[in-house]
Amino acid sequence: MSDHRAKRPSDAAAAAASPAGKRARAPSAPEFPTYKDAKEHKIQIFGEILASASAAADLDAELDKAKVGVTTDDVEKVLRFSYAHPRAAVAFFRWAGHKHLGHEHSPYSWNLVVDILGKNRLFEPMWDTVRSMHSQRLLSLATFASVFSSLAASPGGNPLKAFVDMPRYGMTRDTPALNSLLSALCRANRLDDARAAIPVARAEAGTRPDADSYAIILEGCEAAADSRVAREVFDEMVRAVGFDPDNVPAYDSFLTTLVSSDSPTALREAMQYLAVLSKRRCSPGEKFFRAALVAHLEARELRDAVALWDDFVGHRGLIPDMEMYNTMIMVQDSLGHAEVIVEYLDDMAFNGVFPDASTYNLVLRVLLKGRKLREAAAIFSEMVKNELWPNEENCSLALRMFLDTRDWEMGIKIWNSMVENGLPPLEESGNMLVSKLRDDRLPEACKYAEDMIDRGIKLSSSTLSKLKQCLQKINKGDIHDHLLRKWKAR
Repeated sequence: MSDHRAKRPSDAAAAAASPAGKRARAPSAPEFPTYKDAKEHKIQIFGEILASASAAADLDAELDKAKVGVTTDDVEKVLRFSYAHPRAAVAFFRWAGHKHLGHEHSPYSWNLVVDILGKNRLFEPMWDTVRSMHSQRLLSLATFASVFSSLAASPGGNPLKAFVDMPRYGMTRDTPALNSLLSALCRANRLDDARAAIPVARAEAGTRPDADSYAIILEGCEAAADSRVAREVFDEMVRAVGFDPDNVPAYDSFLTTLVSSDSPTALREAMQYLAVLSKRRCSPGEKFFRAALVAHLEARELRDAVALWDDFVGHRGLIPDMEMYNTMIMVQDSLGHAEVIVEYLDDMAFNGVFPDASTYNLVLRVLLKGRKLREAAAIFSEMVKNELWPNEENCSLALRMFLDTRDWEMGIKIWNSMVENGLPPLEESGNMLVSKLRDDRLPEACKYAEDMIDRGIKLSSSTLSKLKQCLQKINKGDIHDHLLRKWKAR
């Protein structure tokens, strides 16, 4: 009997192929979950029966024994957890339809059966299922997306033939179907086959590629890191569909492929193509911008990196992510512009990008290297407040720099934060603190020396000897003797 209920939104979405994630996709996941991942006890019961059944007859009997009612939703859930047991899954599908659903399965359940069989390379029963769906008028592009995906992933599989044969099943070989085919081939790393499919589709079915078609293939070029083919595809795209400001995914993949290549002229070439696109009011997206910033930094084209940032963030309105901000912080550091680093933190907060410990440590290191100690002190305090701890290098460098400039309050604050939160290097930093304090603030030097001993932080004999010299000069040798007794007791 036919199931004439409306298709789920997921089925309809799967039929709309595009490089922005709207392509028709199989209803499966790359890594298949098992019934043990199911949250519902009923689904776990059915999954265990399917996993342990040795024959279809045994399975029917075991399912009958379970005496559990089955709904359409249950069937879909059980099938999603049954990719590892394709024959048992099909037997369950038939049993549920016969015993509980009056053979009225949802289109999604049918698509799952096609996908389970295809992913397990059981192509004859897969096509039998497709024919059954055709007889009940249940086929959709989502079904063929699954077929294309399974055939493309199989050695020797021919998804192009499946595309050519679509009219046998009442399906149209239109551009969304072509894009679904191209997507499956590119995901299976069959870039050459994807390119070859376009002239075949045009000759066999009169199917013309659109901007999305080329975007899909350019994504395949990016995945294959094939800049030569990417240039050829880009030229084909321009001849076929021209320049289109909405075709951002295509331009993004193309320029990312160029700028990420090993060619010594990669950066220059990518920027030349960017100029061509900009003249036609076209633009790539975040992926290229991220890669281009890194490429500029690595090539030490620092001022051009700043110009690129101003273009994309200031003019084109791109909102940077944390990785982009981190790259620009390193660019400004290389330019010696430590004073502008803190502005990026303000921008990040404004754009809803919240820096993590890695970003804070990067900013703190740049400020310390640039001797922007007031700003560094503020960042250190903010990090501790947010429980985003400075790393060992920054702790040591910050403490040394503040002590060297005789900013005792900040130096002591850093030390206290290190001790309270167990931030390394405690032994090295504690001895440095005591040694630096002893000339100007001897009482505090003795206080922190005793605190180190009490906390089990090793106070070196050299540090203790320096304290002794200072204390004896002011006739306070008894304080040294007290520290020495404690030191020996530890």
